Amino acid sequence: MNQLLFEQLDPIKIPLIQRFYKQHYPSGKAKKDEQVIIAKDNQHQICAAVRFRHISNYQLLTGMTVATEKRQQGIGHQLLTFCEQRILHEQVYCFALAHLKDFYTTHHFRYQEPDTLPEAIRTLYFRYTRQGKVLIPMRYITPGPR
Repeated sequence: MNQLLFEQLDPIKIPLIQRFYKQHYPSGKAKKDEQVIIAKDNQHQICAAVRFRHISNYQLLTGMTVATEKRQQGIGHQLLTFCEQRILHEQVYCFALAHLKDFYTTHHFRYQEPDTLPEAIRTLYFRYTRQGKVLIPMRYITPGPR
């Protein structure tokens, strides 16, 4: 497995991550008020990123992507494991694409009925789905002791 370095991106470096998104996830656009976590490979190149958008008293995990040429190597799992250890809590939600539901489930996200989402998250979810996006609303659940 790749040896990666993880870091929270300083908001002043947002233009750097914008280039990464433009190349690997064109609809993803980082904003200065989001918390951005990146993974760098052993050549110090950004190879993955995820953003946490603040919505009311909640956060929405969004824009998670891995560099096209580095996919299917476990980098996304490593990035989300890093986030589980330092960032994720029960007020974090995500809207998963159907083919990524199992990926997020592996990292303790659980399906939430749209009508049970907090109002601010629910409003955003319905706005996205009205645009034709097929998304699965999920919430992070802190794992219990083993």
